[in-house]
Amino acid sequence: MAVKMRLQRHGSKKRPFYFIVVADGRAPRDGKFIQKIGTYNPLTVPATIQLDRQKALEWLNKGAQPTDTVRRILSFKGVLYLKHLLRGVKLGLFDDATAMTKFQVWHNEHEANVARRNEEHKSKQRAKKAYVPVVKKVETKAEEAAPAAEGSSEA
Repeated sequence: MAVKMRLQRHGSKKRPFYFIVVADGRAPRDGKFIQKIGTYNPLTVPATIQLDRQKALEWLNKGAQPTDTVRRILSFKGVLYLKHLLRGVKLGLFDDATAMTKFQVWHNEHEANVARRNEEHKSKQRAKKAYVPVVKKVETKAEEAAPAAEGSSEA
């Protein structure tokens, strides 16, 4: 049985919301699943992702294959990096404490980058809202002719 980690669509028409699930590869997209490990909401800016790292890591170690989108989500949340570090521990390259220290350093840098990008996005949105286009007054031919006629009659 091929086990996949994939997205299960919920939400109404044109308002997607996804569950990240572990399911049999033969099951339909929105059908039966083994375990729900998180949620993904692409409509918020930035996209909202809630994921149980431990469950995801357990299923990866058991051989579950993530789809492309779920792979990107797992990478963004650091699950794939953690799996990589734990493989190094298993091979004896470094100990568990060093692996967790490396992961914590990566996680802190990643969170800082995400916060910085969110702040940049918010400042751009504020700049867009603050922008008021300057509207030039367009003079018509009638308005141009009227002052000329007034000036000639007075003289």
